[in-house]
Amino acid sequence: MQNSPYHPATASINTVPQQLVIASRESALAMWQAEHIAARLRTLYPQMQVSILGMTTRGDQILDSPLSKIGGKGLFVKELETAMSEGRADIAVHSMKDVPMNLPDGFTLAVIGEREDPRDAFVSNHYASLAGLPAGGRVGTSSLRRECQLRARFPHLHIEPLRGNVQTRLRKLDEGQYAAIILAAAGLKRLGLGARIRAEISPEDSLPAVGQGALGIECLSSRADLVALLAPLNHADTADCVRAERAMSRTLGGSCQVPLGGFAQIGRDTLTLRGFVAEIDGSRVIADSVSGARADAEALGQQLAQQLIGRGAGAILAALAL
Repeated sequence: MQNSPYHPATASINTVPQQLVIASRESALAMWQAEHIAARLRTLYPQMQVSILGMTTRGDQILDSPLSKIGGKGLFVKELETAMSEGRADIAVHSMKDVPMNLPDGFTLAVIGEREDPRDAFVSNHYASLAGLPAGGRVGTSSLRRECQLRARFPHLHIEPLRGNVQTRLRKLDEGQYAAIILAAAGLKRLGLGARIRAEISPEDSLPAVGQGALGIECLSSRADLVALLAPLNHADTADCVRAERAMSRTLGGSCQVPLGGFAQIGRDTLTLRGFVAEIDGSRVIADSVSGARADAEALGQQLAQQLIGRGAGAILAALAL
């Protein structure tokens, strides 16, 4: 089983294919990401025709329930993987925070691209920051990770589910359904909507999701030719950080049903990883960090997970599994 979060690109390119098809969700952000990768590939290999196969996934179709209750973020990638299995697409481009911690048999992450802003963003038409929201203010978010951190810091606010693509979420804010919403800064900036951000929320106040802001490229694990072709798109620093984050989450059994965050940073050759597990209501947040050689990224992620479990995260996880 190819469950590694990152497949090192070690193969050599023998021939460049005449064409390559990218599978992508059809949301504006997903298509921007696919077009971004397509443009980079066209620059690298001008002789290769690159096209995009837009698809609607189950995660895009079911918008009236939180992801944690309908099967998690894997609902955003299954149809894309089917397209690759059936030969209708060669690769798929994903937001790394949407990629399940364990990939299905026969698939690998060939590349992890350079990270955009990893922070959460506060978006509001009437308030400048979370601290400025009045008691009872409605805040929309799609994430248990954000929800538990908000409840811990601002128990006087009402945190409510918010689904849909970026434009749908902004429309709901503009219609007055929420006083504020929390989105990933990376998505807003990639879509040219950075002006909607009233404040970026520091990782100290809202630890990002595992992989947030990074793009991943998935292909069949049997396609060593594609792994080699895609290698120039890999960003080593981001890849090491995301490897550590995903190793932590995988060890903790991370999914949309588990309120946890993980964020790694690199300074010289040292990787520092912070993580937390929390009660959904924010009543208990267990946080810790580790530092070590970046070459040991996955081991550091596993180490941090064990530290969190030792401090009581295991009890939280066990209760969530009931």
